[in-house]
Amino acid sequence: MDFMQSVKTVLKNYAKFDGRSGRAEFWWWVLAYIIGAILVTAVSRTLGMGDILTTVYGLALIVPNVAVSIRRFHDIGKQALWVILMFIPLVNLVVALIFLTKPSDGPNQYGEGPQPPAA
Repeated sequence: MDFMQSVKTVLKNYAKFDGRSGRAEFWWWVLAYIIGAILVTAVSRTLGMGDILTTVYGLALIVPNVAVSIRRFHDIGKQALWVILMFIPLVNLVVALIFLTKPSDGPNQYGEGPQPPAA
């Protein structure tokens, strides 16, 4: 899955909390979100608006961020409640490095998986 396809998939499934998302989809989305946040912050400060646009940007994308995180946890066989740990400072870095970088485990209770199995 490439950059644009990942962004389109996350935005298309912005409120879909079931199913699974692979590593590529999740991490491309994280990159797109960070790039967007940097650009919105630069524009906001250039226009003298402080962090108003950045706050609006973050609030507008909170649902897609949570949804793709839940689907990513589903991909590695974890429950959606693990997303709560993503809101705790420093713990979120450990959770991201340990769990969200794991490869897909294959079929599990949340579905077949984001990618077809290699032949």
